[in-house]
Amino acid sequence: MRNYEKVENMTTTNILSLLGGLALFLYGMQMMGNGLEAAAGDRLKQILEKLTSNRFLGVIVGALVTAVIQSSSATTVMVVGFVNAQMMTLQQAVWIIMGANVGTTITGQLIALDVSAIAPLVAFMGVALIMFTKSAKATDIGQIIAGLGILFIGMNMMSTAMMPLRESKEFVELVTHFSNPLVGILVGAGFTALIQSSSASVGILQALAASGVIGLDGAVYVLFGQNIGTCITAVLASIGTSREAKQATAIHLSFNIIGTVIFTLVCMFTPLVSLVIHWTPYNATAQIANMHTLFNICTTLLLLPFGKYLAEFAQHILPVENKETEDDRLLYLQPLPKSKKMIGGAAISVKQINDETMHMLELAYENVSQAFGQLLQFSDKIDEQIYKREDTVNYLDKVISEYISTALATPNLNVNISQALSSYYLMLVDIERISDYAVNMNHQATKRLQGDMTISEIEIVEHMKKLCVDMKNDLSDVEEAERKDDVIDSLVSSWREAQIQALKQQKCSSEVSMMLSRIFTDFERINDHALNVSQELDKITFEIPD
Repeated sequence: MRNYEKVENMTTTNILSLLGGLALFLYGMQMMGNGLEAAAGDRLKQILEKLTSNRFLGVIVGALVTAVIQSSSATTVMVVGFVNAQMMTLQQAVWIIMGANVGTTITGQLIALDVSAIAPLVAFMGVALIMFTKSAKATDIGQIIAGLGILFIGMNMMSTAMMPLRESKEFVELVTHFSNPLVGILVGAGFTALIQSSSASVGILQALAASGVIGLDGAVYVLFGQNIGTCITAVLASIGTSREAKQATAIHLSFNIIGTVIFTLVCMFTPLVSLVIHWTPYNATAQIANMHTLFNICTTLLLLPFGKYLAEFAQHILPVENKETEDDRLLYLQPLPKSKKMIGGAAISVKQINDETMHMLELAYENVSQAFGQLLQFSDKIDEQIYKREDTVNYLDKVISEYISTALATPNLNVNISQALSSYYLMLVDIERISDYAVNMNHQATKRLQGDMTISEIEIVEHMKKLCVDMKNDLSDVEEAERKDDVIDSLVSSWREAQIQALKQQKCSSEVSMMLSRIFTDFERINDHALNVSQELDKITFEIPD
């Protein structure tokens, strides 16, 4: 009875140790990802954008970025976000996704090196950087290093906890079923989809191998299935995004399915498994890592010439719909992929917010331009267009504000991105007011006093219109905008004085004079708000991609 209890207690301890090791392993990976997001999320975005014109370069960049963040899912979700935001074409996404599948194998290779002995030291170094340095950059790097150390500690705990499973006949019998290709692929895909990380899933498989429970001959099909299961993260992230973003996810899925089919047939009818075992006969974890690397490199090389056809296939099964958004007033804002692995999401938001805000600015100034025209020659049709455009500006103000609020709540937000988001938020108020003052001028025009205006008054109206356009064109140069604002203030002051003199000398009607007085006020305030926009644009140091 006592012996039975002892065995039972050991089993419980092993299960708890296994769960604890898995928790540390997954948490270590999350720490590394969070540290990288804070340190270089926006830089990764810029690298991916600029270096994907060439297929080979795109594959290399995708592999390197994924090797750094140790998650093909995170890279793929990031790419889905770029495609969704129209910052990357589907064809560019193909090469990045292929490279991501190669880069994800680095985790398995690191685990195969068996650095568990120094893992506590690595974790300590990372925590020391977090706790004892004041530099935000050092803290981010410390988070990455600590995450790596915790990952290896968790790996070692799992391997140790699984060793008694070698004596379990039931578990050994269960594992033998993995050598059936269909069963192995389904188990690998299902488990990886559950934890949403092929790196973690392969790591657990390596822990089983390290404890002697399973060999490569029994694990190979599980390994192939894990490559399919990792696609679930991108699939979930693409829900609610554009059709192009879903196409990028379809490419990721089709790549891994094609690779699995090819390698399953090769392993069934050739001695590939025996060959890989022969490379490192006494290191089971290295065998799994090597097969994982071989699978992804060979699949990439095989499909590299067919990247164009993968993109066409995705476009065929998921054709672009005529209307992607619920409201066609939005030209650039798209919902971000819903995933905790979304590295660079805030940077994507800045691009979309910038473009939509500039779209809103264009609409506001179109109202300004037409409102001045209305003062000279009123049109009921233009009047209707101005009010319709004002509704759109108000709608954009509301939607962009909500989008910025969501983006500002992103964890580990880069300082430059945070400043950019804050500046755009403040700009919205000024742009909305510019359109409001244009509507005010249009309202003055409805009084149809054009026939009573003198030539000099008409020239003043035309001059004000030109000054507004010039001011708008120089918003990116804050010093020039400030100079023009001073000129405008001086001109308005002289125009008001001239108008008073004209009234005294009865050279203009009181009705026209009252109308122009209100127009001068609207004109001044339009340019005051324009100057505010220019000053906020000047505060943005984050590089907005083309």
